[in-house]
Amino acid sequence: METILNPWPWYISGPLIALVMALLLYFGKTFGMSSNLRTMCSIAGAGKFTDFFNFKWKDQLWNLTVVLGAIIGGFIAVQFLSNHSGTDLNPTTVAELQNMGFNNPGQNLVPNEMYSLDVLASPKALLLLVIGGILVGFGTRYAGGCTSGHAITGLSSLQKPSLIAVIGFFIGGLIMTNFILPLIF
Repeated sequence: METILNPWPWYISGPLIALVMALLLYFGKTFGMSSNLRTMCSIAGAGKFTDFFNFKWKDQLWNLTVVLGAIIGGFIAVQFLSNHSGTDLNPTTVAELQNMGFNNPGQNLVPNEMYSLDVLASPKALLLLVIGGILVGFGTRYAGGCTSGHAITGLSSLQKPSLIAVIGFFIGGLIMTNFILPLIF
């Protein structure tokens, strides 16, 4: 159980991801979460109003099982396969987060100051969530996929647009972390 409850090292999880990607490539499938939103909108009838959603959504039903598996797997992992240990952060990162107003950084998987239900009562936090959601939604459509789709599927199939997108994701993350987030908090 100790092996299951603790994070797996890269040399185990990496080859497992590679195996899954090899199987997906063999069967002619791609992996990504943002494309599922398009499929769900198409199922709901959005294709009647916009051509973007007018496609054979039944060909993408298999990918919805990935979403369902991620939800169920996440629940099982948190409820039954987690040792509830904190995240081991660099002391400099802990000090910087505490200076931004985060209490006990690294004690939880995600900071309560950003991810608890109490945050929804704050207009500032709600505005950040809405703006962030719109930017992520726009970005995934503009980039032709989400971070998981480009970083896992796109790079493993040697697609140049995915390499460019992943480089952009990292640059955007660095800008957000080092320049924008300190201004917000």
